[in-house]
Amino acid sequence: MNTSDALRDFLISRRARLRPCDVGLPDHGTRRVRGLRREEIAALAAVSVEHYKRLERGQASRVSDAVLDAVADALRLSAGERRYLRSLARPATVPEGGRSDGVRPSVQHLLDAMPATPAYLVGRGGVVLAWNRLASVVFADFAGIPVARRTVGRLVFTDPHARWLYVDWEAKAREAVAYLRTETGKRPQDPHLAREIADLTRDSAEFRRLWAEQHVLETTHSTVVLRGHPPHERLEFSWEALQMTGDPDEVVLVYTAPPGSPSAIALRDMTAAPRPGSPAHRPQGVF
Repeated sequence: MNTSDALRDFLISRRARLRPCDVGLPDHGTRRVRGLRREEIAALAAVSVEHYKRLERGQASRVSDAVLDAVADALRLSAGERRYLRSLARPATVPEGGRSDGVRPSVQHLLDAMPATPAYLVGRGGVVLAWNRLASVVFADFAGIPVARRTVGRLVFTDPHARWLYVDWEAKAREAVAYLRTETGKRPQDPHLAREIADLTRDSAEFRRLWAEQHVLETTHSTVVLRGHPPHERLEFSWEALQMTGDPDEVVLVYTAPPGSPSAIALRDMTAAPRPGSPAHRPQGVF
C-alpha cells in the first residue's frame, strides 16, 4: 500500500462526511464537492491552508505532531481513526517478511484449556492460526480449510455460508474490513496483506464497496448474533480480543455467553457434540 495515497484518501473521506453545520460553520448553499473544503478544515485546525494541503498530498513527514492532532480534532476523528491517521503519517519500522503459521504448543494448550468457550488465534493478515474444539463446532472445521483461505477476509466475503451464519452479515463484513484497513496502516508494505486486499477487491463487490468507505477498527470487544441449528437456532455471544502471545500482530478471540442464558446452554450442549471432521459432526457454519 502506498501510504501517501492512503493518507490522502482517508483525509478526503473524513472531510467529505462533515457538513458545515456539524462544525458550527455557515452553509452558503450548493457546493461543488461533498463535505468541507480544505480551507475550512485548515481554519478549524488553526493551521495554514498550505500545511493542510501538504498533509492531504501525503507529505506527512513535513507536518508536526501538533498539526496532526489539530487536524484530527477538526475532522472529528474517533480514537480508532486517530490511531490510523498516526500510523499512516508516522509509519513504524516493522519487519515485513513472510507470515508465520507456527503456533507454540503452550498457546494451543491455553486454547484447549477453555473447553466451554469458543476461542481462536488470529495472526498477521487475519489468518486463523489456532483454535479450540468448540470454535470448530460453532464456526467451522478450521483444520479442513487451506491456510491460504483460512483468513478473516476470505471466510467472511467469499464463503456464501457466512451470510447465513451471521444474522447481521453487513456488520460482520464492516468489522472485517475495518480490521484489514487498520492492519494495512500498521504494515503498508506487507506483501501477504497486499495480496489479500487485492484478491478480495477482485472477488467481492461488497468488499470493494466497504473498503471505499474507509472504516477503521474501533474496538477490541463487541457482541455477535449467529444462526445455529435446532434446537439452538439463535446464538448470542460477547467477544473479546486479547493479546496473549507476546506478538502484537496476534490476538485471541474469545466468545462467551451469560451463565444460564440460552446461548450458554447451547455451548454446553455443543461441548458434548461429535468432534469436527467426524461423520456425525455437522458444522454450524464458517468463521
